[in-house]
Amino acid sequence: MIKGVLLDLSGTLYVGNEIIPGAREVVVTLRRNDIPVRYLTNTSRSTRTDIFTKLLRMGFDISEEEFITAPAVMNSYLKEHHLKPWLLVHPSIRGEFDTADDPQPDAVVVCDAAESFTYENLNAAFRLLLEGARLIAIGDNRYFKEEDGMSLDAGPFVRALEYAANCEAIILGKPSPAFFHSAADQLGCKPAEVLMVGDDVYSDVNGALKAGLVRTGKYRPGDERKISAPGACVCSDLKEALADLV
Repeated sequence: MIKGVLLDLSGTLYVGNEIIPGAREVVVTLRRNDIPVRYLTNTSRSTRTDIFTKLLRMGFDISEEEFITAPAVMNSYLKEHHLKPWLLVHPSIRGEFDTADDPQPDAVVVCDAAESFTYENLNAAFRLLLEGARLIAIGDNRYFKEEDGMSLDAGPFVRALEYAANCEAIILGKPSPAFFHSAADQLGCKPAEVLMVGDDVYSDVNGALKAGLVRTGKYRPGDERKISAPGACVCSDLKEALADLV
């Protein structure tokens, strides 16, 4: 029995500045029916405050404690493990990390850095990894959908660093099982009692125990054939995915 819901943001609730039809109404109905929800995002080109403000401006009835971002999880991990980071992140979110670049870093932190994914920056990260720094990554997402089309996400650059430095990244955002389980704990539910709904077959669906893939956002025809999560469903949009609950 489903007792809680995890929802992706970009591609599931909205694309760019456009709300996906029916998404706002579903969020209202979930709250009206007292179904606990957490909103998860790997988005790392905007601050947590900016993303939350955008959701409110779009008319979504969401409270701040329901909103979980992967950069916030990464920052907590760095503090918990007393790591000194070198940040390969988008300039707009550098302030999301309590520790600025350390002169003697022992961790390379990679988010979606956009134009900051230069040869110079990637090579600097590579050299630190060769010296023994840990590779901490927001996720292995391949691409995401923007208003003007698909764009490369952090995943391809994480894979390049793993290959070059012969190391394995610690993934702290989606599709890390620990990320999903932490969100389920916040809902007060067992993982098997939680439904994850998103538009990415790899990070939203295959990483979760129960999931629904929506044909919005970055969805491409044929993505359903890539699902490895048992029992995952494919739906036209968020409203259809949650029809049995709301």
